[in-house]
Amino acid sequence: MKLIFNSLALCGAFIFFSSSSTHAVESKQGRLALFDGKLADAFRGYKQDSFPEKSWVIENGALKTIPGSEAVDLVTKEKFENFDLELDWKISPGGNSGIIYHVAEDLPQSYHTGPEMQVLDDSKHKDGGNPKTSAGALYAMIAPQNKVLKPVGEWNHARLLVQGHHVEHWLNGRKIVSYELGSPELEKLIGSSKFKDMPRFAKEKTGHIALQHHHDEVWYRNISIRKL
Repeated sequence: MKLIFNSLALCGAFIFFSSSSTHAVESKQGRLALFDGKLADAFRGYKQDSFPEKSWVIENGALKTIPGSEAVDLVTKEKFENFDLELDWKISPGGNSGIIYHVAEDLPQSYHTGPEMQVLDDSKHKDGGNPKTSAGALYAMIAPQNKVLKPVGEWNHARLLVQGHHVEHWLNGRKIVSYELGSPELEKLIGSSKFKDMPRFAKEKTGHIALQHHHDEVWYRNISIRKL
């Protein structure tokens, strides 16, 4: 009887540990929470030393832009080279934003160096009419394929994978864009885009990750990253 009890106790302890140790497993996998819905300590304003409280607010567990405020992008305090970023985003009607990576801060705007995964209301914003500037696109260069986009007001789950030269955009569980940094194909696309006169665009090997303030309301939550 004592042996049976000990076995059950061990089984119960294992079940308890398994169900309550998700965070520990994530930590072992190297996943870091950049924003847990309460503290935004991992972020500051672009070219600023602190969180831009006049431009962004924490609301219902999400980072949200303040409409009508100064358009200050949020950037990670840390720089990342190879990474697997995941987050949820929600956009306002007609809204526009973006997730920008390998950002340097010695130029006027984050997009002067960093490529952008577009965040957009495709149904009402004018950029939604062009696949290359629609939600999930490598902004102004590569249109998403096989995309499933949630309606305005609902959360979309995005993943941005950067490993060496290889980059993938994922949206709601589907890979929708992939490309190679520095490849002749991408350089040709850059050369025929608005970024052609930005000599450092997509050239940085590492940098900050930026959440774009484009004057419209946008929400970001559940932001985590794994260094590769």
